[in-house]
Amino acid sequence: MTSQSQSQAAGSMDASDARKPHKHVHHGRTVAAWTGSVIAMAAFVLGGIAMVMGPNWVLFWIAVAMLVVGVIAAKVLQAMGYGAN
Repeated sequence: MTSQSQSQAAGSMDASDARKPHKHVHHGRTVAAWTGSVIAMAAFVLGGIAMVMGPNWVLFWIAVAMLVVGVIAAKVLQAMGYGAN
């Protein structure tokens, strides 16, 4: 290929790329992702403490319930528009 045809090919790719909408990738940096992650982390820490303390089954099941609440909260926030789709 000559340099002229290469520059024309590159120019045509740039023009077509400019017309395409670019998808914004959040990489998990959304309110929904942070909320779900923080609640899940707290649930896992609480569950770990419950297992070390005996095991303390009441505290363990509270941690499991917190984990479920975290997943639901993240899904609700995502549906409300605070997460990536």
